[in-house]
Amino acid sequence: MAMCSTLINRSLRGGLVVVGGLNLGGSLELIHNAIDVVELAVEKGANLVLMPVTARKQLVDLSDEMATKVNVLFYSDVREAFVKAITD
Repeated sequence: MAMCSTLINRSLRGGLVVVGGLNLGGSLELIHNAIDVVELAVEKGANLVLMPVTARKQLVDLSDEMATKVNVLFYSDVREAFVKAITD
């Protein structure tokens, strides 16, 4: 994300954590503990978490307190994640 934003001379959003990886075949890796990831991100000062849409169902059990502290945006591919990560 950082390299791509530098190439197009656009900044990434502040307080952002991007979660997920890209496999060699081009598919997104699954996140196994999405709630733990979000809680850790908030603990480290993040207010926005980008994660694959496949982790959406795991966040049903996210506490109300945690849900008020962070915005979670979902992406279905790397391009969409990058578009959501750059500042407006």
